[in-house]
Amino acid sequence: MSEHTITVAGVAVDTRHWIGGERVASTQTFADVSPIDGSAIGHISRGTAMEAAAAVAAAKAAFPAWAATSRAERARILHAIADGVEKRIEELAIVETTDNGALLRSHRRGVMPRVAHNFRFFADWLLKLEHEDFETRGHTNHVGWDPAGPCVLITPWNAPLMLATWKVAPALAAGDTVVLKPAEWSPLTASLLADIAAEAGLPAGVLNVVQGYGSEIGDALTSHPDVRRISFTGSVPTAKRIAESAAANLTPLSLELGGKSPLLVFADADLDLAVDLAVEQYDNAGQVCLAGTRLLVEESVAEEFTRRFVEKASALKQGDPRDEATDIGPNIHPRQLEKIDGFVQRAVAAGARAVIGGHRKDGQYYAPTLLTDVDQDSEIVQEEVFGPVLTLQTFADEDEAVRLANGTRFGLAATVATGDPARAERVTARLVAGTVWVNCFFVRDLQAPFGGSRLSGVGREGGTWSFDFYCDVKNTVTAPKGWKDHG
Repeated sequence: MSEHTITVAGVAVDTRHWIGGERVASTQTFADVSPIDGSAIGHISRGTAMEAAAAVAAAKAAFPAWAATSRAERARILHAIADGVEKRIEELAIVETTDNGALLRSHRRGVMPRVAHNFRFFADWLLKLEHEDFETRGHTNHVGWDPAGPCVLITPWNAPLMLATWKVAPALAAGDTVVLKPAEWSPLTASLLADIAAEAGLPAGVLNVVQGYGSEIGDALTSHPDVRRISFTGSVPTAKRIAESAAANLTPLSLELGGKSPLLVFADADLDLAVDLAVEQYDNAGQVCLAGTRLLVEESVAEEFTRRFVEKASALKQGDPRDEATDIGPNIHPRQLEKIDGFVQRAVAAGARAVIGGHRKDGQYYAPTLLTDVDQDSEIVQEEVFGPVLTLQTFADEDEAVRLANGTRFGLAATVATGDPARAERVTARLVAGTVWVNCFFVRDLQAPFGGSRLSGVGREGGTWSFDFYCDVKNTVTAPKGWKDHG
């Protein structure tokens, strides 16, 4: 075993970068620590501008051949990558749980199968991707998708491999080459993905993985003149920095950013369903950008809703995410835990009441929290906490519900619980959000557009929208006359 290989729950993981089909070590490293118990996992190669340049150069060199590869062959390789993921679901699941603290049962049953599905979906979508030709004054218009070039994909720590492959799969399907930069708090499954892709026959340089810490490698990647697309999922401040960096080259951006999403509960809703939806917002220890963290409940049912919510939320089991019975695991990092607790303590000091939770537990665990008596313009209502913290406000009618729901700088998602289809149609039409769920939550079809409004993002990905972003969309107009006889 190489000196650069660590063993995570019996799974060998290479800690070096993957550049141009080879493992590349850096002279410096950074520590990777498990949020489960604070134990050291290993030291990861810490990339700099030098590794960034090498990865972009490898992607640029590999681009012409990959762009010229037929759709059928690209799709075949993506399916082979999916096969590789499915063969290693258990390994990927335990490594990611160790690395980021999300539930092992979720990784086994939902997340890692979804990783494989990401590749299969975009492989299949590629093969049927087309627009019907149309005519303009007798001239034929034909729309096509040309591969754009090297892409930089920067991914978050809360669902590392699923969100990485949500970007990697369509970029590769589109004929682009990729430099993937995973989050420094959860880098390990990206390294395993590089192994799987190589084993599936993906040509060298088509997928490159570089690790780094902070902005030292990110700035070098996002400002590189040979990068033709940048897709980022993460915080608003980081997105602003990326946008500034990309501006010099006018590099197109896709940004999926924070959320402060509302969950609206009307008096005519199935209250048991509404409570289930609300408690579900604690999933992944509240580290879900789409989470409906602002519970907005009609006044007439607020007391009963709160009673049922407290009863159900209090029964959640918090602990080791490797335990099948655990419902809520740890938060990712001590810095994140400090941030969460800071939000809660400031809110309580300002007059909020913690109906449940409101405190840390041992290690990197934060008690599921519900805060009431909060003002609409308060920090806890306006800013993304990214932890197991919900607020509850009441409303008198639809107009107030919509006003409260839309009353932040964000617009990523919204959830509506109602028993009235007409009300659902009226309310959803007025909500500012990229995705609205009615009487359900977190149902996502890859052919649907995904993205946010306001500070929650720029652009849409999913289905054809992904290809529109990762390609240069070209229209060819052909005259009805002018052909010579070549017979």
